[in-house]
Amino acid sequence: MKPVNFDANKEYPSLLTFYGGPGSQEVLDRYRFDWSEYLAQEGFVVVCVDNRGTGGRGEEFKKCTYMQIQNLEAIDLIETGKYMAKQPFIAADKIGVYGWSFGGQMSSLCMFRGADVFAAGIAVAPVTTYRYYDSIYSERYLRTPQENPDGYDKYAPIYFADQLKGKLLLVHGTSDDNVHMQNTLELAEELVQHNKKFQMHLYTNRNHGIYGGQTRLHLFGMMTDFLKDNLK
Repeated sequence: MKPVNFDANKEYPSLLTFYGGPGSQEVLDRYRFDWSEYLAQEGFVVVCVDNRGTGGRGEEFKKCTYMQIQNLEAIDLIETGKYMAKQPFIAADKIGVYGWSFGGQMSSLCMFRGADVFAAGIAVAPVTTYRYYDSIYSERYLRTPQENPDGYDKYAPIYFADQLKGKLLLVHGTSDDNVHMQNTLELAEELVQHNKKFQMHLYTNRNHGIYGGQTRLHLFGMMTDFLKDNLK
């Protein structure tokens, strides 16, 4: 998605968005007006990609992340960021990432494992280790920690916190009914212990959807300001 009055001779800041979870699909032939359109109005190139593990591309593509969830997905998204940096209309030093829930863990991994690619990232309600997530989901894709300890510990964002270079914004609702707030708090502690600077905002008594009253207006306004401050 290109900015209004796009000029191919200019370089624009950009944002890579995704969900990336097993069997999902974000890239579809449909019209949907959301935050991406607003960012395009504000001068951003917005890119969305479906990494390995998502649906719509056959069994092998969907199931190859089994027992190593978070790994191939992160590799694909980082490679997408590198591809974006090669486009003449994208400023290579002004590429950001954004994700929520599964996407939040992916944006965290992009900021850590892809630290030289992404200048800024937003992680909303991220799973930072599947040791803190519900077993019915975690064991579906990773089996148990006893059977597959590497699957739980080798690729989780919490173990890459020392690699952060860019600007990171963590967001979580204190009453999240899906991804427990412990995920973000423990990641924050790891970042502190590695003396990595970051921003964090908690929404009081908000669940995984982070809404109610003025909450969504505040959240997306804050995220927009963060991107403008760090990418434009």
